[in-house]
Amino acid sequence: MQEPVEIVERRTATDVVFERLYEEIVSLKLMPGTKLSEQEIARRFGVSRQPVRDAFNRLGNLDLLLIRPQKATEVRGFSMPRIEHARFVRLAVELEVLRDACSVWTESHAEALERIIDRQQQVIDRGQPEKFHELDYRFHRLICELGGHPLAFETIEDCKRKIDRLCVLSLGRAQEAATLVEDHRRIAHALRRRSAEEATAAARLHLGRLDETIADIHRTHSEYFE
Repeated sequence: MQEPVEIVERRTATDVVFERLYEEIVSLKLMPGTKLSEQEIARRFGVSRQPVRDAFNRLGNLDLLLIRPQKATEVRGFSMPRIEHARFVRLAVELEVLRDACSVWTESHAEALERIIDRQQQVIDRGQPEKFHELDYRFHRLICELGGHPLAFETIEDCKRKIDRLCVLSLGRAQEAATLVEDHRRIAHALRRRSAEEATAAARLHLGRLDETIADIHRTHSEYFE
C-alpha cells in the first residue's frame, strides 16, 4: 500500500507580495493616492518584477489599485458605485444563506457561533477593535459553512474586500465595533430560534449600518473618494 501523500500549501512570491500589500492597503498604512513602483516593491521584497506585476493585477481586480499603462500605479480611492454594488450583492447572498441556515441549524452550530462572538467581545473589552476584523470574517464564513453554502462565502468575501478599508475606518472606533458584536448576537439568537424572519431582519440592520459609516466618511474625508 502506498504511503498517503502529504499536501503542503506553498505560497508563491506573488502570494507574499499580494498579502503584504493587501494588508497595508486595507489597514490604511498605504492611503488612497499613494504611488507604487514595481521596481521599488520588487527591491523591497527581494523578488523579480513579474511577481510584483501579478500581485498588482490581483489587487487591481479587487479595486484596490489603479493600474494605468505608462503611468504610475496608485492605491485606488473609494468608488461609491462599486461600494453600492458590493453592498447589494453581499446583502442578497447573505439573506439567502441565512434563510437556508435556519432550516438546518442545530445546538452545536449555535454553540460554535457563540464562541466566535465571545472572542469578538473579548477583543473589544481589551481595547483591540482592530482584531475584530478577522473575527468578523470567521463569523460570516461559519454561517455559510454550517448553513450548507460554504462556497457562498467566496462571493461575500469578494464583496467584503472591496469595502474593507471603510470597515477599518469604522472599527477604529470601539463603540462601532461593540455595536456590530450586538448585531452578531441578534443574528445568532435568530438562528438558534430557527427564525428566518428574525435572522434576515437582523442581517439587514447589521449590514445597513455601513451606509451611515460610508456617508460619514464621505463627508469628512472626501479626498479618499474617486
